[in-house]
Amino acid sequence: MIHTPVCDLFGIEYPIFQGGMAWIADANLAAAVSNGGGLGIISAMNAGPDYLREQIRRVRTLTAKPFGVNVMLMSPHADEVARVCAEEKVPVVTTGAGSPVKYMPMWREAGVKVVPVVASVAMAKRVARAGAAAVIAEGGESGGHVGETTTLVLVPQVSQAVDIPVLAAGGIGDGRGLAACLMLGAQGVQLGTRFLLARECAVHENYKKLILQAGDIATTVTGRRLGHPVRSLKTSFTRRYAQAERSADISDEELERMAVGALRRAVQEGDMENGCFMAGQIAGLLSREQPAAEIIREIFEEAGALLKGAARWVR
Repeated sequence: MIHTPVCDLFGIEYPIFQGGMAWIADANLAAAVSNGGGLGIISAMNAGPDYLREQIRRVRTLTAKPFGVNVMLMSPHADEVARVCAEEKVPVVTTGAGSPVKYMPMWREAGVKVVPVVASVAMAKRVARAGAAAVIAEGGESGGHVGETTTLVLVPQVSQAVDIPVLAAGGIGDGRGLAACLMLGAQGVQLGTRFLLARECAVHENYKKLILQAGDIATTVTGRRLGHPVRSLKTSFTRRYAQAERSADISDEELERMAVGALRRAVQEGDMENGCFMAGQIAGLLSREQPAAEIIREIFEEAGALLKGAARWVR
């Protein structure tokens, strides 16, 4: 059994969060992860407050265990969904794509534990000073919006810089990754891509097939020109987008328009030509679909066995 302070802080059995993946992380997946002993997360994505409130109330009908909401701070509805999280007294809020500092007094007053996703030591220090309960140090190996620093480099630096618990994210898909992150100073992990293959994850079957077919170099990063790089599987869409990104004849506005709706088309329609199938570099290691609870148990059993056996390498 691997038990860290993260378990006690958030009232969970295993120190693992499910990533707040837009269009993917809904009440059904969040409840499955929470019922499996981790912390399931609902994504507020770019949706409005009514959608989020409905999802929060639905997850409470599916599990009595703690859950969280991920607030994407670039959303045009960020102010509204931030208020919904406070009004509904969501147990945990994770945040991405910006600084959550302006919302943190409201959330903390409502009893919400705030856990920002950070890609740098500077941001980790800033949110820790503002009262974050923990931080998620996410390396560039992850799927979706990414930073440039790898998990191996970022996690120990963030762990050294702040006095609150650190969860590692990016490039983690099994017990080996979990064990390594614990040795780097993390007290838990957040996984996204591995949960795409949870039976309770409702992405289109084409999405799951692409993950299962992925190899070690199956992902690419686009969007650097616009200042918000995104890691996804290599497809017809990413090849066209990368070509447009290199062209001086294509404006930034045209690039932005190319990406609108691409993730939704991948998740809901499985559109192999026009969909953006976000996934982390760990996709090449994944080989089967499983229930969320089984995924969690398997990861922690493997990590526990590895850590117990580590003494054979030490003299």
